[in-house]
Amino acid sequence: MDFPRGKLIAVMGGSGSGKTTILRLIGGQIRAQQGSVSVNGQEISKLDNSGLYAIRRKMGMLFQHGALFTDLSVFDNVAFPLREHTDLSESMIRDLVLLKLQAVGLRNAAGLMPSEVSGGMARRVALARAVALDPELIMYDEPFAGLDPISMGVAANLIRNLNDALGSTSILVSHDVHETFAIADYVYFLSKGKIVAQGTPEEMQVSDDPYVRQFVHAEADGPVPFHYPGASLQDDLGLEKRA
Repeated sequence: MDFPRGKLIAVMGGSGSGKTTILRLIGGQIRAQQGSVSVNGQEISKLDNSGLYAIRRKMGMLFQHGALFTDLSVFDNVAFPLREHTDLSESMIRDLVLLKLQAVGLRNAAGLMPSEVSGGMARRVALARAVALDPELIMYDEPFAGLDPISMGVAANLIRNLNDALGSTSILVSHDVHETFAIADYVYFLSKGKIVAQGTPEEMQVSDDPYVRQFVHAEADGPVPFHYPGASLQDDLGLEKRA
């Protein structure tokens, strides 16, 4: 899988296909058992702790459920990475935080607590925090999950616009076909830890691949089974023995 600078690449697939694992491999949360993962020419598995922390400072992460610090205000959540990783003055941090919040439309919510904002707003706060350090690589884990259609559209536009404004590389893990195809430059489809299809959103829309067609068009029948693999219900109930 290649994630070129300046591009927004989507990683899609069913639950358990390995999408979030890709992000954990890139961030060094888990080490590759086979193959290699390189960021800016540095192989993640060969970095020691100090090297891993250094390269992580160039990464931004939007977690699936936002993961805001509940005891910190909206302002302090966004300010956290700036205070942790820079020696900037508080006045400079204030200006940068307000600029990031302005970019996501929440400058006037700076004094609120996470419990005082909606789910969609919390996701935008988390996005502002993810880009606080102007990272070279931004990873999004299911950024549209649980959002209403309006919030989903706003989040999608923010992700695309921030990628273009920062010139960063964005990796978007998502189930949402419509919003993802509208903003992605390229798409990888995963199934059981393997790439089963790849191409531009336009190519994926008209693909004859049975997996892609089932996923894109939300078809019940196809290569992706609904039931978790294992013994049949008939076996578990012992129906054959009774017969």
